Amino acid sequence: MTTLFVHGVPETAAIWDRVRGLIDRDSTALPLPGFGTPRPEGHDGSMEAYLDWLLDQIRAADEPVDIVGHDWGGILVARIATYAPAGLRSWVSDAPGAIDPAFEWHDFAKLWQTPEEGEAFFDGLLASPPDAAAAMAATGVPEADAPAMVAAVDDVMVDSILRLYRSATEIGTVWAADGPSPVPGLVLVAEGDAFGNVASSQRIAGDVGADFAVIEGGTHFWPLSAPEAGAEALTRFWAGLADESTTG
Repeated sequence: MTTLFVHGVPETAAIWDRVRGLIDRDSTALPLPGFGTPRPEGHDGSMEAYLDWLLDQIRAADEPVDIVGHDWGGILVARIATYAPAGLRSWVSDAPGAIDPAFEWHDFAKLWQTPEEGEAFFDGLLASPPDAAAAMAATGVPEADAPAMVAAVDDVMVDSILRLYRSATEIGTVWAADGPSPVPGLVLVAEGDAFGNVASSQRIAGDVGADFAVIEGGTHFWPLSAPEAGAEALTRFWAGLADESTTG
């Protein structure tokens, strides 16, 4: 059995280092194409391209997969939960709201989805790394981690972010869940997530038949701000799966 961790925006796979260090299992933090790694030839940066890429990672595993997604990684995992591809044992997402037909993007996303305005946003943000770090800290990135997050943002990542968001203007309709996931799942939400909502996340967990847990003291970037609480929630969920297999 292996565990795959999938990061979000504007992040790299390094955001999972603390959580992975707190769990006692083999795991891999997958770098999304274009986020600290090149986009492969033929990858157009769309949400469908990222979904296909992630499905390939699951299929390539030679053992059952538990997958955990944060932010855009969480969106991709929530969509994969409706596919239940062969080899997927369980899933965890902190961003299942995007597969709800009532989903509406946050203001930053709407800005990035607007041609020229999105480019201008990132040009202005990266013109002053200290200001960019302060802006990230205001959204929930711990102050000590914000400079490194800013430093990881390059032209390839910016282009990848803009392509991804511009492909996803109607994601709630296009990727809407049509019933419970056939694979055990967990919906996580950090109580201090500026981009999330505890009540709506709990409702969606019920719709897709998933467990639900709140990360107390966490921000949107809980793998950095509350890794212990996150690791505890994950470990508890996985232990429940083991119990079910023993008694089932």
